[in-house]
Order: sequence, then structure tokens, then C-alpha cells
Amino acid sequence: MARRWLIVLALGATVLGAAVLRFWDLGANPGGLFTDEAAEALSAHRILTEPGFHPVFFTDGGGREALFAYLVAGVFRFAGETTLALRSTAAAIGVAAVIAIWLLGRRFNEGTGLVAAAWAAGSLWLVCISRDGMRNVLVPLLGALAMVALLAWVDRPTRLRASLAGAVSSLAALYTYQPLKLVLLLVILWLVWLRHADRERYLRLRAGIGWYAAAFALVAAPMLVVALSDPAAYFGRALGVTPFAPGEDAASLLDHWLRTIGMFAMTGDPNPRHDVDALPLLGWPVFILALVGVLRLWRDRRLPAASLVLLTLPLFLLPPMIATEGGAPHFLRSLGLAAPLAITIGLGVVELVGFVRDRWGGLAGSAAIAVAAGGLLALAVASETAYLTRPVADRYDPYRFDLLAMAEAAGPTDAVILDDYSATVIRFLDVRHPPAVIAPGSGVLQPARFRRMLALGPGDLTRALGAEIEPRISVVATRPDGHPSVFSASP
Repeated sequence: MARRWLIVLALGATVLGAAVLRFWDLGANPGGLFTDEAAEALSAHRILTEPGFHPVFFTDGGGREALFAYLVAGVFRFAGETTLALRSTAAAIGVAAVIAIWLLGRRFNEGTGLVAAAWAAGSLWLVCISRDGMRNVLVPLLGALAMVALLAWVDRPTRLRASLAGAVSSLAALYTYQPLKLVLLLVILWLVWLRHADRERYLRLRAGIGWYAAAFALVAAPMLVVALSDPAAYFGRALGVTPFAPGEDAASLLDHWLRTIGMFAMTGDPNPRHDVDALPLLGWPVFILALVGVLRLWRDRRLPAASLVLLTLPLFLLPPMIATEGGAPHFLRSLGLAAPLAITIGLGVVELVGFVRDRWGGLAGSAAIAVAAGGLLALAVASETAYLTRPVADRYDPYRFDLLAMAEAAGPTDAVILDDYSATVIRFLDVRHPPAVIAPGSGVLQPARFRRMLALGPGDLTRALGAEIEPRISVVATRPDGHPSVFSASP
């Protein structure tokens, strides 16, 4: 009974810690509003306010699955349509992912579940993605839940559990973010492996495969309709970031692969929204623990849980390896690895604690547990410190503080000169009283109808209003270094 209460207290402390790391100072940090976040928020606004607007896939911004926007819309209805409400939705999903990873980890043992959850709670990688209002935050949660549902089906291969596993797998694969599109392939490979490694268990599962497939197809149907009716919109983004895209060469591809493989201990994501100071995904100490966990999985590879997690590691490494657009390594495209990596880390710690206990006795084993707990706590503190102490200058451009300043300055009688996607930030923040949006480089008919025109550079204003406007251009907002960022002029 005492042990059970210790587990409950440890899990409660882990979940509370995960919430603190994700919600602390969320209203001010990271600040600004990135265009991809604004697109999700504006879609949520439209879901709430436009009759009949209930898409499953948005074609703007390269294409986006709509599940996250619906969740944001639900929060907006009760909390108001704000950037904080948007990011709070993501933060709550991040906390839920920690619980889902615990559920998956305890399939091995309680220690693995607690360590896996504690690492996920304090991982800088997962803290970063949980504080941005974008749909990729769904990947660790739905990825873990899909594996939990599959293993529940193995435990009791009933029609209900097969159907539940199919439904959750379909939701994860088609309604979250690109990396989890490989879930169906994972299930196929896993079933093939079980047929080889444990034929009796596979035969028990085989009777429910039809129910799994039917549930998967039923949940997938709306998205399949979108993919078949508009394949260019649905598949365009994925094809555009692969090595088959124009401009890729063998040298750059090799560099991309090496940097991606090195992300576990040596290289970090250069995008400051995905990482802080390009720190590695795990770092050497945690990477070594993960390797120990992988060895344990390999030893137990004939067991369903071990083989399922083991198969996810190379499979979910494919998206960041194949998608070459953007910086490398790319931590968002690596999110399919979040849950399985947490399990390997949990197994690695349990293996080492068991080794110490067997070699030097129970007291040494208890000391090893204390060291592991202290290390996980230190990791969480270091992650939050690194995240929260970044200066505004490091967040200014990545989180488009300039667009936030423009939105605060613009009124309904003003016009802003922006490309359509950047204007998404203005359309959301000023949704009640939006200014007019004018494309850069285009002339302005009847400029006198606007009180002011705002732009991110004086050149946009002179091209729109003529060179004679230059003496009347003023600075509306400045960057942290004092340089101008937003300009205005009265026609």
C-alpha cells in the first residue's frame, strides 16, 4: 500500500511539474505571435463564427489538419480569443502527453513509466513545442495513445479493443501532423513481426484485424475524401520538403542526414522556436541511458510492447531524415520519436538501477534511484531556466514581435502592407476591427480613404504611395536593439 502511494505521489509531482514548466509565464514568454500560430487561431475563430465552416483540412499555409484548431475553438469559446488561450491549449495537450507517456511506460513496469513521464515533463524539446500554439503538439500525445491502444488490443483481442485501436491509430495518423502518417505502416510491420515472433498471439489478434481496419477506415474517411478530391493541396507540402524537391544535391543531403542523426547528442535545431541555443535533443548522459533502454528492448523484442516501441525508433526517424526543407536537425519532424524515446530512457534508468542493486545491494539501489530522480529534476530546472531566460532579442524575429506591434498600432481605418500569410497575425489579433491588407509592391487606389498605412519597411510605403511620401514616414515600433521595425505614413 505504501509503495502504491509513493507511485501516486511521484506521478502527481511529475504531472504538476509538467504543468508548471508549460504554463509558467506563458502570457509573456515566448511572446509575439508566429504566423503558423496565428493561422491556427484564425481557423479556430472561423469555426466558431462562420456558419457551415467545419473543415477537416485547411489548405492554407501548405495544408493543415484541423483537429488542433477545433480544440482551440473549444477553449476560445470559454476563455476568449487570445494568444494566451491558444498557447494554453497547446500547454494542456503537452501535460496530457506526459500522462499518456506514463500509461505507455507502465506497460513495462512502474519505474519505467515514472521515469519516462518525468523525462517528458522536463525535456526542453517538449517544453518548447508545448508553449507554441501549433498542431504538432498533438504528436507525442496521440502517438503514445495509439501505442497504448494497440497494446490493450494485444492484452485482450476483443472486437471492441480492435476497433478502439483502429480508431485511435487513424486519428493519430491523419489528424495530427506529418510524422504520425507512418502509424499504419508501423502497425503492419508490428503485426508481421508478431506473426514471426509469437504466432499464437498473432492468431488471437488476426480475428480482430478486420475490426481494426474498419474502425481505421471509418475515422479516416473524411480525410481520405479531402486527399482524393484535392491531392495537390493534401500532398503538396509533404512532397515539397523531400529530397525530390528541386535544388537538392548529394552533399547537402549527406550533411542533412549527419546532422539529423547527431541530434540525439551533438547537434540541435537551429530554429529558435523549436530549441534554445541549438541544444541537442537529449545530450550525452540521457543518450547513453536511451541506448541502454534500446538494448533492453532488443533483448525483449519477442514481446509485443518491446517490439512495438523498438519498431517506432527507425520508422519515426524517417520524417526528419527525408524532409530536407528548413534547418537540420528539425525537431518538429522528429516528434514521432518523443514517446518511444521516453520509454527507452525509462528502461535505461531501470536497467542501471537494477544493475546497481544486484551488484552492491538494496542501499546502493536506493541511492541510484535518488541520483536518477535528482538528475531528472535538474534536467527540468535547466530546461525551464534555459527557456525563460532567453532575451527578447532571441525571440523577436522567430515569434514576429514586429507583426504584434503592427497589430497593436493598426486601427480599422488604417491599412497594412503585408504578404497574405504574414497578414494572418493581423487578421487574428485585430479580428474585431481589422485594418485593410495591401500586398507589397501594389499601388493603392484612393489612398486618402485610409488614416494611416503601416509597413515593415519604408520601401513598401514609397512603392505604395510614391516617393514624395518619404519625408512623412515615421517609426511606429523598434526592435530590442533600437532599430526600427514598423513604419507608418499618412496618405
